[in-house]
Amino acid sequence: MADTESKKERRDRELGELLQEMRVAITGVQVLFAFLLTVPFSQRYTQLSRSQKGVYLAAVLSAAVSSLLLIAPAANHRLLFRDGTKEHLLKAANRLVIAGLFTLALGIGLSLYLVTTVVYDDTLAVVLATGVGLMTVFTWFVFPRLIKASADD
Repeated sequence: MADTESKKERRDRELGELLQEMRVAITGVQVLFAFLLTVPFSQRYTQLSRSQKGVYLAAVLSAAVSSLLLIAPAANHRLLFRDGTKEHLLKAANRLVIAGLFTLALGIGLSLYLVTTVVYDDTLAVVLATGVGLMTVFTWFVFPRLIKASADD
């Protein structure tokens, strides 16, 4: 397929693929962000320690930044529509989405840590958040590189 595609067709296809991938990530960050925004309104929030509230704030900020980064390519596309910048837009959008995934991973880890400290204890929270964080880094960022390396062989 790539051999018969024109540059324009390839850019259009790649932009469509990027937008589809963003839909998955945006749904994840929306669910996380919505959950985090309800936390201060629960009765148990007042029982959180100062450090737990700090983790909570960091999780909310991570989710907010992730949301902004993942939505930015759609806003950029709309603002630059038909300006002849699609190739540049695609490269910039790719960087924004990767940064958004990093901040989403951080928000997930911090949220898991916070919930585990409330439900169980700090030691288990560190173990679980670290384990899930490492799994996320591997599956989202390392594994694709391994696939590429094996495909290049």
